[in-house]
Amino acid sequence: MRFRLSILILLFYSTVSIAQKTKVFGVVSDDTFGEPLPGVIIKFKGTKIGTTADMEGNYVMETYYASDTLEVSYPTFVTQYFKINKDESQRIDVILKEAVEGLPTITVIPVERENPAHSIMRQVISNKKINNREKLDAYQYEVYNKIELDLNNIDSNFTQKRWFKKFDFIFDNIDTTERKPYLPVFMTESLSDYYFQREPKKNKEIIKANRVSGVNNESVSQFTGDMYQQVNIYDNHVPVFGKNFVSPVANNGFSYYKYYLLDSVEVDGYWCYHLKFMPKRKGELTFFGDLFVHDTTYAIRRVEGTIAADANINFIKEFKVSQEFSQVEKEVWMLTKDELWIDFNIIDGEMGFYGRKFTSYDNFVINEKKSEDFYSGADNIVVLNDAMDKSDEFWLDNRHDTLSANQKGIFEMMDTLGNVPIVRTYIDVISMLISGWKTVGPISIGPYSSVYSYNAVEGNRFSLGIKTNSQFSEKVELSGYGAYGLLDKKWKYGAGTRLFITKEPRRVIQLVYKSDIEQLGLSQNAFRTDNVLSSFLRRNPMNKLSNIDEFRCSYMREWFDGFSSTLMFRRSQFGPLGIIPAFQFTGNPFLDDGNSITTSEAVFRTRWAHKEQFLSNNFDRVSLGTKKPIITAQFTYGFKGVLDSDYEYQKAIIGWKHKVPLGILGNFKYRFELGKVWGAVPYPLLEIHLGNETWTYNKLAYNMMNISEFVSDEYISASFEHHFDGLLFNKIPIIRKLKWREVATFKAIYGRLSPKHRREMVLPYFTSSLSEKPYSEVSVGIENIFQVFRVDAIWRLSYRDNSFDGIQVYKFGLRCKFQVDF
Repeated sequence: MRFRLSILILLFYSTVSIAQKTKVFGVVSDDTFGEPLPGVIIKFKGTKIGTTADMEGNYVMETYYASDTLEVSYPTFVTQYFKINKDESQRIDVILKEAVEGLPTITVIPVERENPAHSIMRQVISNKKINNREKLDAYQYEVYNKIELDLNNIDSNFTQKRWFKKFDFIFDNIDTTERKPYLPVFMTESLSDYYFQREPKKNKEIIKANRVSGVNNESVSQFTGDMYQQVNIYDNHVPVFGKNFVSPVANNGFSYYKYYLLDSVEVDGYWCYHLKFMPKRKGELTFFGDLFVHDTTYAIRRVEGTIAADANINFIKEFKVSQEFSQVEKEVWMLTKDELWIDFNIIDGEMGFYGRKFTSYDNFVINEKKSEDFYSGADNIVVLNDAMDKSDEFWLDNRHDTLSANQKGIFEMMDTLGNVPIVRTYIDVISMLISGWKTVGPISIGPYSSVYSYNAVEGNRFSLGIKTNSQFSEKVELSGYGAYGLLDKKWKYGAGTRLFITKEPRRVIQLVYKSDIEQLGLSQNAFRTDNVLSSFLRRNPMNKLSNIDEFRCSYMREWFDGFSSTLMFRRSQFGPLGIIPAFQFTGNPFLDDGNSITTSEAVFRTRWAHKEQFLSNNFDRVSLGTKKPIITAQFTYGFKGVLDSDYEYQKAIIGWKHKVPLGILGNFKYRFELGKVWGAVPYPLLEIHLGNETWTYNKLAYNMMNISEFVSDEYISASFEHHFDGLLFNKIPIIRKLKWREVATFKAIYGRLSPKHRREMVLPYFTSSLSEKPYSEVSVGIENIFQVFRVDAIWRLSYRDNSFDGIQVYKFGLRCKFQVDF
């Protein structure tokens, strides 16, 4: 018995000894730049055991059946072989050299023998229209969406802060299964019905259930549905945070990707070709990953992609997409599962975020059109009244996917996090930095950017504003401010109120009164006169100022998302300050030189931005943009003799702007504007063209034009700006690592000034008309410097010899801008 037992033990240990694993791991890089090589094939020579290097060039292989040689191969590179020690764990780092003619390790493939992956991809591309759901006359489905946001890089230094001692149970939700420990802090899930028809093109989404941890806002709920998060892999370009990545199945995909056929596999009952795709060049907006193509219809069954590690995009350390398609009817392939995973980090090694999105689609109905009445109405996204009130039982019965243990605790944890002092402090600080206002109970104090400023009239100016917030009222906002200049020793002040009749759609009544100092001829996005930055970033003193005494009342109505109208009455009185000469009235004998001008105006303004979306809080909102052109029109009628007004006139302005995505070529933005003034009015009531006397770049202004340098009573302007997104720089190895991006701009304006307007008032010595020729300027620049700066070199092309007493006109200049972009 003992002998038999000894034999069994001996056999057991012999088996263990014989069956030891061989493990090989390391990093593969290229010889030229020392950069990681993703997709390199590593295998044990003479076997079918192998793997591919990941996006960072890392690989790991582990097997009981290793050979004694490691084979490393990659197209256009020299294949290398390494001796290995079997039954041991060892690191082998590989540096591959690009193949050159004459090296014995190159395998020459006959020209007539085509890469089999290419023929498959040509079939995929030629069948895109057949397999793309956009070919259908109509379809509908139920969609479940789950979005999660996690704090990552959570370490003991963070969790052991004294502020968390009473709330340390929060960290029970920390997950360490990924390479960066993470803490789920936000989650939303929604259930909706989506409808689409092709002719005429219409879509609609009805969000029937929704819950958001920490947020109870309908405008946020709209973005938890399916309509704003769709990625169609069949499109030529896949938008990722505003950047146009080339799809691996783009019509011109062969220009940007290498394709390799790895195997034929069965995927849930569908026999598929398994292809690997990887970028042809470094730095371009491309993906790296796998395609599983149905062998009969050449439809995509599954795609898994990761953005290239060296892609020119900011703050995104990793972005993964995974999509699955199923044949729901004969020749009808529909997306059934969609997953996104994002690693967002501003500073390497510091705390960042994981973003996760899981979407599943079910209950498909194909080619059954809805009535026209179904699609009628102001909004194509409808959030049902009881969408936020669904019970846990409802979600348990209706969600398409289960929640993990961590996800189940997020909703309860978010309520608790609001009571953590350090969390409240973080929220308050971030809110103040974004809005410029400090919230104290039912009021907000600010904005901090205007507390101090300086100009030639007031000298040092100190200002403080106050307004109510939603704790005071959900419908009414009251506001006011006061300012004092140490040089002119005068108080300036203003007050206003906004009454929200409804918020969705928006209907607002506003009343405003102010008595202050302003600078005429500023663009909408220019620093205001009382902004501290306008005081220190100037190339000329701020001395072309006007004293403004104004009252206005307005009613704004949003008819549906993207289309709004405003009706306003405004009474203004203003006079010259600083170096603006006293008004010399030559056309109105009833006005004394030096007096102010009084106007009473009715203004009608309308704005059309098709499918524009907004992110709203209680009173303000931020546009998230639109892919369509934005059209604006404004008409002003000036009354004479109403509230002591001096002139009768009419003004009309029409504007058109659009951002056009051009795929790998970047984005092209253009803007046109036409304006005309009727009547006979002095120059302050004409169009004072937008100059810029700061060192910062202003996209709406003419950056080499001085303030009030040109005026017109009729004009046409054009602006063209192209963002190349690194199209050239990405191909230069040294610059590519900096992730700089090219930008070019051309702006021009042509206008005329009628003699009847000239006769009304003498123009200031620094102001003239554009009657000779258009004003134009051109610039080239670099953006994404240190990820936050843009620098432009600008040339003034016309009116280069304008000369004003003591005021310099620049023919060339450098302008800088702070901008944050992905």
